[in-house]
Amino acid sequence: MQAYEVFRDNVSMAFLDSKPLFYGHTLLIPLAHYETLCDLPNELVQPIFANAKKLALAVKVAMSSDGILVLINNKVSQSVPHLHIHIIPRRFKDGLRGFLWPRKEYKTRDEVLSVQKAIREAFEKLGLW
Repeated sequence: MQAYEVFRDNVSMAFLDSKPLFYGHTLLIPLAHYETLCDLPNELVQPIFANAKKLALAVKVAMSSDGILVLINNKVSQSVPHLHIHIIPRRFKDGLRGFLWPRKEYKTRDEVLSVQKAIREAFEKLGLW
């Protein structure tokens, strides 16, 4: 299948998704192979996400969209085992529903605090502070 490239630099490239959610749906990938966001080396985070920002602006202008959805799947629903960032033009009332909805609330304050504690402890355990 042909890739319709729209951007390339020394760290990443972007091309149109072959089965777009909406026209203009673009994928940004690092040139080097990394399976997920967690595998991306720290020194590539800034240039890759700077390019995602540029691409989001270009897609928004090109498609005259109201906004942009920036999305990364890691493992779950990741159909290709190479990090890719979806840049998807959105319009008010475009009908997109499903993967971020319905949302739910924590049942109790204790649940919120338990999740908060687990994430903070993971930061400590992983040495991310």
